[in-house]
Amino acid sequence: MAQQIDSIYLSSLLQKNPDLFGQILHHPTHNEVQILYTQIDRDKDNIPHFTSFGYRLDPTWYFYPASTVKLPTAIFALEKINELKIRGLGRDTPLQIDSAYDRQTSVYRDSSSENTLPSIAHYIKKVLLTSDNDGHNRLFEFVGRAEVNKKLKKHGAKYSRIVNRLAIGDKGIWAKHTNPFTFYKDDQIIYKQVAQYDPQDYEMPWLKNTVQGIGYMNAVDELVHEPWSFEGLNVYALEDQQLILRKLLFPEAFPVKQRFSLTEDDYRFLYFYMSRGPQEVSYPKYNTNEFWPTYSKFVYFGRDKSVKSFQNIRSFNKYGDSYGYNIDNAYIVDFEKGIEFLVSVVVQSNENGIYNDGIYEYETVTYPFLKNLGEILYQEELKRPRAIRPDLKRFSF
Repeated sequence: MAQQIDSIYLSSLLQKNPDLFGQILHHPTHNEVQILYTQIDRDKDNIPHFTSFGYRLDPTWYFYPASTVKLPTAIFALEKINELKIRGLGRDTPLQIDSAYDRQTSVYRDSSSENTLPSIAHYIKKVLLTSDNDGHNRLFEFVGRAEVNKKLKKHGAKYSRIVNRLAIGDKGIWAKHTNPFTFYKDDQIIYKQVAQYDPQDYEMPWLKNTVQGIGYMNAVDELVHEPWSFEGLNVYALEDQQLILRKLLFPEAFPVKQRFSLTEDDYRFLYFYMSRGPQEVSYPKYNTNEFWPTYSKFVYFGRDKSVKSFQNIRSFNKYGDSYGYNIDNAYIVDFEKGIEFLVSVVVQSNENGIYNDGIYEYETVTYPFLKNLGEILYQEELKRPRAIRPDLKRFSF
């Protein structure tokens, strides 16, 4: 990500399509939009080379990253298993989770898995297929808060921190404590991990825009006429998001020492579940009315319920969706036409300025924006000449 990022191309592209993007362009805050679009060109050895374009990129300007933080946590969970190097310990090894601090909860069974037992692999599946919050929280607990943030820095995510579990009000001292784990096979204990405590606060004094709006709904559904504060919560800048995605998808483009500690089978496992719709797997078994094919696909697909299958175009992505923010960190591939590109984007719509009221303009503003952005970038890619057609079989299942 050290290259100079062009800041003109995307702005011009959006302005040329006022029927699609005028609402965003003329909004007083531009709906908090930030975009990082990256073209990919392959050399004769199929090694990717990147050219990036930005729109309103600013790693100091805060947006709530929501579920996008789940992808690095899943990667780090697999890395941890590999780095422990314990015989019999793998991503499918059954586990149980105990509680050792206030507000922690235990886990012994998982009815959504084929054998009804929880495992790191099954949590990752749920995270990538439908962005399951509990799945992420358990991975976060396994890796450990300190290790998650150490790994972020190790892999170059210098504007980011992951310090909270999701959707359970995890802040303050409770977020600093994580549960003990036991991995086992039959009656044999393979690995025990004690409860962990992380004293660090990971302060980021340079962050702007962490206090927003004019009010919020509190825990008992009362309107509080004060701005909503995101201070002390997760931070995951777009540049960092795309860097982690690049490293995951294209390890060959990075020096060996900078790559993730993943096996080839780990990579294919992640690629498969990143690119599938909920209806394409047997376990977990999802209600297709609640989880339709494009449920987790924002860029290009716009979470469109009318799309029944993906055919030749796939999105390898991790999205986020909370507090009026929609984020997608995606690699879009057309296997038939040999097209590939990366796009990381955030957009928000919260017109009434009230947080936690569930009133956000997803259907009318953010989903259409993400769909239109993906489609217009795809059209640009169709017109762009490529000296060498990419070999995409690594991503084909």
